[in-house]
Amino acid sequence: MGWTPLFLEMDNYKVLIVGSGEVGIRRTRRFLKAGANIVVIGNHVPEDLLNLGVNVKSPEEIDRWVVWADIVVTASADHELNHDVANISGKKLLNRADEPDKGNMIVPSSFFIGDVQISIFTGGKSPLMSKELRKKIEKVIKPEDVMQLELQSFARNILKMKIDDQKIRKKCLYNILEDKKIQLLLKEGKLEDAKVYVNELITCI
Repeated sequence: MGWTPLFLEMDNYKVLIVGSGEVGIRRTRRFLKAGANIVVIGNHVPEDLLNLGVNVKSPEEIDRWVVWADIVVTASADHELNHDVANISGKKLLNRADEPDKGNMIVPSSFFIGDVQISIFTGGKSPLMSKELRKKIEKVIKPEDVMQLELQSFARNILKMKIDDQKIRKKCLYNILEDKKIQLLLKEGKLEDAKVYVNELITCI
């Protein structure tokens, strides 16, 4: 199967989580944070999730909730139940947390550094290496890199109002990226000063 990374707008998507163990609850929190409506088939769902609107249903109702769902996640310790749910899910988006290669959707290890979201997928070969790679990435990306992202967005919005030619805008953004004074300001954590300086540079164009 050929996998490709995608980001999905989850607002108001309906997600069925089968299983309320560690993995199931982790998936529940992740999809809930993205704005999805969640139903969990399980016994022990933390009270904070119930207060946030997560619904808990019994396995006897599972056929009904598979039909309801846009996305189905199988994360139960009951492998037979996972298999049955996968079979009745048909062509729905299916995340097999128990056997990732048997589903058609992967939920990768994901984390934020500032506004940058980074996902790691090892093809199910090594969850341990996902954690180790995350540690290495977090060491490489510095605070000034995240501030440069904010600064580029700031500059890009101004340039769009002043310059129609995309190639010229791109050249300007590269100049901002490579500007030594800007690099120093960001290294010192002076993002607002860098914005003032960039605004002055763009005004002179």
